[in-house]
Amino acid sequence: MAVELVKGNDALLRGAVLAGCRTFYGYPITPSSEIAESAASVLPTLGGTFVQSECEVAAIQMVYGAASAGERVMTASSSPGISLKQEGISYLVGSELPAVIIDIMRGGPGLGNIAPAQGDYFQMVKGGGHGDYRLIVLAPNSPQEMCDLAMLAFELADRYRNPAVVLSDGFTGQMMEAVEFPPPVSELPEKEWAVRATAETAGNLINSIRLDPEELEEHVINLFAKYARIEAVEARWEEVQTEDAELVLVGYGFVSRLLKAALGRVRSRGLRVGMLRPITLWPFPSQRLRELADTAKGFLVAELSTGQMVEDVRLAVDGRRPVAFHGRYGGAVPSVDELVAAIEKAYPEEGRSA
Repeated sequence: MAVELVKGNDALLRGAVLAGCRTFYGYPITPSSEIAESAASVLPTLGGTFVQSECEVAAIQMVYGAASAGERVMTASSSPGISLKQEGISYLVGSELPAVIIDIMRGGPGLGNIAPAQGDYFQMVKGGGHGDYRLIVLAPNSPQEMCDLAMLAFELADRYRNPAVVLSDGFTGQMMEAVEFPPPVSELPEKEWAVRATAETAGNLINSIRLDPEELEEHVINLFAKYARIEAVEARWEEVQTEDAELVLVGYGFVSRLLKAALGRVRSRGLRVGMLRPITLWPFPSQRLRELADTAKGFLVAELSTGQMVEDVRLAVDGRRPVAFHGRYGGAVPSVDELVAAIEKAYPEEGRSA
């Protein structure tokens, strides 16, 4: 395996190529633009396709077309650009088309700024488009995971015929670290359902419209049966020192790295603190959080938002333990000292005296 010093956004595109992606449609926007730039440089040399579309709305519809033809296809954008893609994302889900969507989050609402943030959790994890659906959502916290989770996103999208999202932030996209690149995927799955210029696929039809209410209801029921299968086996997370933790920290993406540094400091002061980092934001590791609520006395969630993932933590804990929150927004980022203070404030009093 080759090890290189690579920026997170570039590592992600490399991972997509290793996963067999040869088709990219997108429109540049900071802080995701390096993904499109790398795709423009790399894909044509591999016989692939890169198109800078006239807008984000056009890009996601091009993704729909390529996915219908069985391509491993992706698009990338940042927060306001992702908002424009939401209708097309709903179409992809309704047609059960596998595709990979990259969101490198920036500050908002509106055009906001180009600083790192995590305010897109609701629109990607809860479904920002219309109708009842779910997206598979992966949250890397390093350039290595930008590569690895991009590859996993293509695998999961094809396995379940559902769009998969890599939800990252400007810090992770822009930082440079050593990345160990795995060998390329040797074999791609067959897609008998795809529409191609062959006699065998002439009868295939990709469509998201079902005018009969009972037919559409049955389709939605089938979608949610599929989502239940995904929830049962695909939740992923990382745990750090939760075995004896009185307080469990919860954070994803770049924030989890800050939390891990803060955890090390408070552990050295005798506070029994652990951490759970969701790697899949959907399916969310709710069951593991419920289990940790049996032993921990409290939770502290940190996000670069006013509080979005914290709602899922509170739902998982179901009022059995207090869930504190510490957020920064608009592109502001907490220092490790700030998080240490938040941990000390949230630490349960009975734990201090134990």
